[in-house]
This record gives sequence, structure tokens and C-alpha cells, in this order.
Amino acid sequence: MNYKKLVFLLGIVFIFSTIVNAEDFKYIGAAKCKMCHNKADKGEQYNKWLASPHAKAMASLKGDEAKNPKCLKCHSTAAGANQALVATITVEEGVSCESCHGPGSAYKVATTMKDTKLSMAKGLIMPDEKVCKKCHNEESPHYKGFNYKEYVAKIAHDDPTPK
Repeated sequence: MNYKKLVFLLGIVFIFSTIVNAEDFKYIGAAKCKMCHNKADKGEQYNKWLASPHAKAMASLKGDEAKNPKCLKCHSTAAGANQALVATITVEEGVSCESCHGPGSAYKVATTMKDTKLSMAKGLIMPDEKVCKKCHNEESPHYKGFNYKEYVAKIAHDDPTPK
């Protein structure tokens, strides 16, 4: 009888400690992604991002827009994120990988990235139109419409290697 109580209490302690120690996923910045996602044979995703309007999003803000939280939330991953979750990403980085793919602190490890289900359990997002429309919507004073299929093709950065 005491054995069952002990096992039950240990189970409760384990669950409680897991909840208390649960890590909130943190924003780490594109430089951390670059380490693995800039190899020619893997698709050079970092260089594609660097050449994209997303990487230059902060530079596109003029005057007071660069200080306006309504603009910053979409023009900078770091500025739009919960500040308690910002680790090494900077506002100047613009719209980084993590705006679309989620904070990378827990899924950045190569062994984790090789397992899609595990990566997703650790915060990886496979972006869809809904993710894009968090910023590409009528709230923007510069909104000119958004054709998801057209624009997602412009920023495509797939890994060409078989999984």
C-alpha cells in the first residue's frame, strides 16, 4: 500500500516539476539559423532570406514609422515578440526566420531538426497563409493586397535534399 502511494507521489512531483521547468521557446535570431541553413547543397535559405524584403523590413520604415510599435510589430521579429522570450535576436534584423517558423531555441539543434515531429513539438512552425496574414493585412497603411500563392513563391527557400 505504501509503495503505491510513493509511486503516485513521485508521479505528481515529476509532473509538477515538468510544468514548473517548462521552457518558453526563445527567439535566437537568423545568425543561429545560418549555421546550418546556408549550405549550397541544402538550399542556402539564409542567403535567400538575406536578399529578401523581409531582411530589409526595418530599412523600409521611414521617419516616425521606425519607432511606431504598430509598424515595428511586423517589421521586426524582435520588436513584435514577447520581450521575455527575446534571447539573441535584434530589432535591426527585421523579419527573421522566426517570424514565420517560430522561436528557435528548442528546435535549433541539428538532431532535432532531422525529426519534423520533434521539431514541431519544440516550437517549429510550418508557415501557412494564416501566419503570413498576421502582418500582410489591411491593418498596414501600405497594404496593397496579398496574393499568398504569388508571394510565397517569391520567398521559397526549400531544402532540396531528400528527407
